[in-house]
Amino acid sequence: MTPRHLLALADFSGERLRALIDRALVLKRERQAGVRHQQLSGKIIGMIFEKPSTRTRASFEAAMYGLGGLVMFLSARDTQLARSEPLKDTARVMSRYVDGLVVRTFGQKVVEELAEYSTVPVINALTDLHHPCQVLSDIMTMLEKKGDIASRRVAWVGDGNNMANSWIQAAGKLGFSLTLACPEGYEPDADILTASRAEAAKPITLVREPAAAVQNADVINVDVWASMGQEAEQEARLEVFSSYQLNDKLMKLAAPGAIVMHCLPAHRGEEISESLFEAQAVTIFDQAENKMHMHKALLEAFLLS
Repeated sequence: MTPRHLLALADFSGERLRALIDRALVLKRERQAGVRHQQLSGKIIGMIFEKPSTRTRASFEAAMYGLGGLVMFLSARDTQLARSEPLKDTARVMSRYVDGLVVRTFGQKVVEELAEYSTVPVINALTDLHHPCQVLSDIMTMLEKKGDIASRRVAWVGDGNNMANSWIQAAGKLGFSLTLACPEGYEPDADILTASRAEAAKPITLVREPAAAVQNADVINVDVWASMGQEAEQEARLEVFSSYQLNDKLMKLAAPGAIVMHCLPAHRGEEISESLFEAQAVTIFDQAENKMHMHKALLEAFLLS
């Protein structure tokens, strides 16, 4: 049975994930051809964002409006969550107002509890543990730029954060090889790594040296070294990750025609050099655009099911 919520990529089959990506590609082509989408006319999503956002908020709102639907946005200060209202009460109330919930928060348990008590679909727009929508958008970009994804070597360089966790789950489901270079003490979630390796068709490897991950890679992913909520660790992380910058020298180890992806915002001069960012800017901003198309596919799939 297909889950009615999107909480983590591990909950879905590889076939289901690929179908969602393929649908996003169709919606993108149709929009470019001038097709006016209205399949969610009369539908409303509630967006509950405890963590602020630029691209995730804008792309979900643009996606919903682009499908003819409506959006109700609630920041942390706009809700009773900040005043300790039980999550189950929020879920049961909001379910009576909207046709779906898009939630961006800190703890994974928040989206899980909302999903448990909600009578409408809940989509995880980011937690500290997972970032499924972003990684689906990234794989859509990878498919556009590099073709068949199962034959590609993917690298992750940097913190073993929510993005790394979702990339690991995607590799387990979709069959591409993945090598992650993370400093000691900053590895991805061990349980996620173990579970994904158990079902993966190709290796999911954890290394220490960025050069080992980038060697012959077709796709290289980077992210900021200190994510939202980790600002107090900024100085310490700058020191720990100083040798993990993706730059022109490191890029020479990658496969010919390799692409770089970054989910943004980028801290040029930290996780990626200015020159490499600009050299890969077309891919990175196509990747940002694809969030909107991928979110259209997700909203359509979950709100019409």
